[in-house]
Amino acid sequence: MKKYLILIFSIIISVVALGFVREDDPIKKILQQLEKYRVQYPQEKVHLHLDKPYYAIGDNIWFKAYVVTAEKNELSDLSKILYVDLINEDDSVKQSLTLPLQIGLTWGDFALSDSLEEGNYRIRAYTSWMRNFDEDYFFDKTITIGNSISNKVITQADYTFSKDPKGQRVLANLNYSDLSGAPISNKEVTYEVVLDFRSILKGKAVTDTNGTVQVSFVNNQPFILKSGKINTNIRLDEKALASKSFLVKTTSNETDVQFFPEGGDLIDGITSRVAFKALGSDGLGLPVSGYIADENQNRLIDFNSEFAGMGSFRFKPSISNIYTAHIIFKDGSEKKIPLPKVKAKGYVLSADNSDSTSLKIRISSNELQAPDSELKLVAQSNGQVLFVSKNKMSSSIFSSSIPKSRFPTGILQLTLFSPNDEPVAERLVFINHSDHLNIKLSSEKLDYQKREKVKLMLDAQDKLGKPTMGSFSISVIDETKVPFEEENETTIISNLLLSSDLKGFIEKPNYYFTSIDADKVRHLDNLLLTQGWRRFEWKNILSDNYPSIVFEPENSMQVSGEVRSMSGKPIIGGKVTLFSSSGTQFLLDTLTDKNGRFKFDNLFFNDSTKFIVQARNEKDKKNVEILLDRIPSQVVTKNKNNPMVEINVNKSIFPYLKNSREQYDDLRKNGLIARNIMLDEIKIVEKKVEVKNSSNLNGAGRADDIIKAEQLQNCLTIVQCIQGRFAGITVMNDIVYATRNMTSSFSGPVPMQVIIDGSFVEPDFLSSINPNDVETIEILKSISNTAIYGMRGSGGVLIVNTKRGEYNTNYRNYAPGIIGYNPRGYSQGREFYSPNYSDPATNTRVADLRSTIYWNPNVIISDSTGKASVEFYNSDGKGKYKAIVEGVNIDGTIGRHIFRYNVK
Repeated sequence: MKKYLILIFSIIISVVALGFVREDDPIKKILQQLEKYRVQYPQEKVHLHLDKPYYAIGDNIWFKAYVVTAEKNELSDLSKILYVDLINEDDSVKQSLTLPLQIGLTWGDFALSDSLEEGNYRIRAYTSWMRNFDEDYFFDKTITIGNSISNKVITQADYTFSKDPKGQRVLANLNYSDLSGAPISNKEVTYEVVLDFRSILKGKAVTDTNGTVQVSFVNNQPFILKSGKINTNIRLDEKALASKSFLVKTTSNETDVQFFPEGGDLIDGITSRVAFKALGSDGLGLPVSGYIADENQNRLIDFNSEFAGMGSFRFKPSISNIYTAHIIFKDGSEKKIPLPKVKAKGYVLSADNSDSTSLKIRISSNELQAPDSELKLVAQSNGQVLFVSKNKMSSSIFSSSIPKSRFPTGILQLTLFSPNDEPVAERLVFINHSDHLNIKLSSEKLDYQKREKVKLMLDAQDKLGKPTMGSFSISVIDETKVPFEEENETTIISNLLLSSDLKGFIEKPNYYFTSIDADKVRHLDNLLLTQGWRRFEWKNILSDNYPSIVFEPENSMQVSGEVRSMSGKPIIGGKVTLFSSSGTQFLLDTLTDKNGRFKFDNLFFNDSTKFIVQARNEKDKKNVEILLDRIPSQVVTKNKNNPMVEINVNKSIFPYLKNSREQYDDLRKNGLIARNIMLDEIKIVEKKVEVKNSSNLNGAGRADDIIKAEQLQNCLTIVQCIQGRFAGITVMNDIVYATRNMTSSFSGPVPMQVIIDGSFVEPDFLSSINPNDVETIEILKSISNTAIYGMRGSGGVLIVNTKRGEYNTNYRNYAPGIIGYNPRGYSQGREFYSPNYSDPATNTRVADLRSTIYWNPNVIISDSTGKASVEFYNSDGKGKYKAIVEGVNIDGTIGRHIFRYNVK
């Protein structure tokens, strides 16, 4: 007979409550180990609020970053530097930003230049301290970037899969059409199939009347080669062709169905809940139904999936039987999958989270224990132990109801310890008090005209309804141009409360926080029954096996290293001088310690800063070796959100790209288009010299002459390389002049203006630059090229573009006792442009087709009223405008709100 007991809450624990546990109590060690981990390894979480969900080449990605402590979601003061990367489909970092954090807040932007290709990109954000732990807990969001400017061809790919004696056969139907939707027919296409960077097939084809070609290939190494691309070139006419790549997410239509017993195991004779997850070959949830049958083919239980291919059922297994799940797919096909093996002895930890006020716990066991043996239940949220219970094993079943008010909103981890103090069952539940910030956006009216001024009022209240102070970011977009479902968004709530605490891919995490009802509560519970949670392993914690700390929390930028004699001995008391050769100006010195080490900290410099480090020994001799500390760049792993990548990039956001193209054409017609945008994607056989990282105001490579890196290899100085090599240029006293300016005048000849990575420097500075640090030099002599620089360009211009290598590895010895260093400095953010139509100087001839109407990453409520306001002007677009605000108050309470108004 089952006996139900109310668990006695013998310990309700917080950080300071450990003293109330007896020293000889076995639970003491468990709690001490958890507390040690929490204190020594505080966790940080990052959220980025982006201005919109997808982009086009030529756009800026605007974002606000919130870095919080995992324990209470309070703004983190642990790290002072945030790293943000833009990563392409090939897992290559295309742009990186280093941003200073002030109380866990910062903001920045990526400019999407024409050097980027259309495709799926990831935005990854992390602190140096977070690198000590699993990259799964970095902020990592997949976005789509299309091409609206140079794109002449719209593509679409459809795949069918079949089995082949040699492996997995893929038939790809690749379709090409122009911007009007008309098929590009009877055109030659060359293609190459690349899977995981291995070329497996090359060929040619001709598009049919529908603009389609078929490419068939076999993946004969499916366990190694998982995904890739089909790279194609379609010849548009005799002289031009266009390059298009088609993403191959998978090479089979194999499905994956897994079963997860609640608490961890199926135990003989104990009824428990079993969750399941069905995934298609693309990694997304798959609707399935089916039934459980025993070894005699008796049909025991029917089941159906719910949201994202997940579901659950209750089941009482027997160790003397073998169970099989019969899966029925939407197309009627079936698949058999064995259930996890039933264990003879063990524990089942069950939780019922359906009640809004209490969490119902049920512990079942078929293990016989001594009468005085105890089970321990530990409940923790974000590393903080909030509840501990100990109970005698006087019955095989225990039930309890715990008030949810004991726990904060977020994931709660329940762990059951056996009488031997071993973790034997675990369960995750989500506690939702809906106690986010009460944020409201409002305006004076709901209907506006084009280009009319709008004033939005922000009102923020805490969970008690009182006005609160905090930091907020506001984005206003034209929803007609940028349609997007709210459940597909990555929000501050779904990210900080759910995604950042779970490993692996979560399909539509904001679904669980949009229009919450009983069904969504159940669906979220299914997710937590099937998703991994492993910020730490219990066995490691209990055995004192903690993570090794490689990266300390960064409080500031620093330059550090060691000075040795040429024989390898440390130099003690040697003088080290740090000065900048470009960018932020520095001149600092220090002495080495007893180990020959030195450090310059509390530095603040931008990403164009280059340093020279000079060292001398205690006798002021320069015959020493300088070894700078190197911080390796963060490894790029496979995209955990790969199921979210879009195969048909331009097709999926075509309305947005069409608007971007109209905006670009209008700006070009009025002579206002940015110069760094390519006009065509058409490839020409003969190409000009490629110039990387150019700061040339005329556009990269628009120069009279260009010096490339290979031409500088054998030069001791740059002026030596220039002397006598180029017509119309001469060198006097290490200063470069254009010969047309050498005629005598009252003021003497005018030297050429030197510009290094966009910074204007004195003409004599050229001789101090290491030629091996230079990528290209653009020489501007003609008036047509120098006119844009005004008086500064009257004597000609030398544009020096330096090499951009791996982070913090870009240093080189000049000679003994001196070394050049190009660290990764702070990125200089841009200011979002918002037109002022009340100003008569504003150009009203140009059509205003903006999709992001307003962006403000730093809306501060700093007084007790809890109110703030922003003002901006609408564009020419008609329809619904969507204002999104996200933020956090001083207590760590987060919030999000959406407000819509009409433009007629």
